[in-house]
Amino acid sequence: MSRSSSMKKERQSMLTQRVQDNPFLTDEELSEIFSVSIPTIRLDRLELGIPELRERIKNVAAENHSKVKSLHSREIIGELLDISLNKKAISMLETDNSMVFEKTKIVRGNFIYSLAESIAIAVIDAQVALVGVANIKYKIPVYAGSKLIARAEVRRIKENNFMVWVKITEKQMEVFRGKFILVAIK
Repeated sequence: MSRSSSMKKERQSMLTQRVQDNPFLTDEELSEIFSVSIPTIRLDRLELGIPELRERIKNVAAENHSKVKSLHSREIIGELLDISLNKKAISMLETDNSMVFEKTKIVRGNFIYSLAESIAIAVIDAQVALVGVANIKYKIPVYAGSKLIARAEVRRIKENNFMVWVKITEKQMEVFRGKFILVAIK
């Protein structure tokens, strides 16, 4: 076995492990990690049967949707990346031109709010949960093409009331935050 062949096998083994550890790594990030070109990463993924990023995200989201009790999977805005009921959840929304005001290309607030509301409801361990109160703040404008990451954290549970904080970021910049009081209906 030639040196380049053994290096390739070693890289592919490490690539498989990296993607298992973090399925959200892009081909660009992987190419930087392994100091190879993006086409090399794509060929390695193809040989190893590792799907592209979008497919990996869908697979993770499908696994997490089954944990949610309060919403059907089609009602969750964005892709549900991780969830621990009554504790925390993470979702992602890729924005596009269909979500913006035509003149400014700024994403409409209803899409951002819907992302926050759906993750706040999804994180509750109840068959039915409704928003009773929402205190929200839009921090900076979001433009088409942005990838929004929503993080929900259940901060307090008192009887059938849940206080959930949601922060939405784009490239580590906070674009939205909300404090939701949800009511679980039995």
